[in-house]
Amino acid sequence: MSQLPISRYPVPDLDSLPEDILSRILEVQEKARFIPNVFLTLAHRPAEFRAFFIYHDAIMEREGSTLSPAEKEMIIVATSAANGCQYCVVAHGALLRVFAKAPLLADQIAINYLHAPISEKQKAMLTFALKLSRSPELIASEDYDLLKTHGYDDEDILDITGITAFFGLSNRMAIVTNMQANKEFYTMAREPKA
Repeated sequence: MSQLPISRYPVPDLDSLPEDILSRILEVQEKARFIPNVFLTLAHRPAEFRAFFIYHDAIMEREGSTLSPAEKEMIIVATSAANGCQYCVVAHGALLRVFAKAPLLADQIAINYLHAPISEKQKAMLTFALKLSRSPELIASEDYDLLKTHGYDDEDILDITGITAFFGLSNRMAIVTNMQANKEFYTMAREPKA
């Protein structure tokens, strides 16, 4: 079976990239030991690359957020699965396995979060995120009330919303570019560390 190109669009050579984008990519490569294909794919349009990662960092690294890194990845995996985004399910499934230290959890959430071994509070978070992703016009006051009964406040709701909305965009970009997940993501954190 032949390997698909990482994108249906041209992938620029690293040495052709603007310095700020190259610096970001090399920093990620040093940390991860590979370059996630999302960086190479989005580098095709430098201005959009910059905007994408500025907003990504703003929502995923927001100071004061009470959502854990694993919970943020749960939102991404559940909504990306609902949107049919293979890249995001595979890549963020790997990150969820890393953060949660649970080798089966990402697959369980991607298939059916209601049967995953997560808390009722986390299930309420994912219920809201999936409703927002699939049918945002149906979001109503009772959805906020349910989240609040589980201990989420308005800032938490905005965090859940920002992550859901941003990765809705990301899912669609990954699907249209035919972005392929790096092979490293498929096996990452599949076995618990000894």
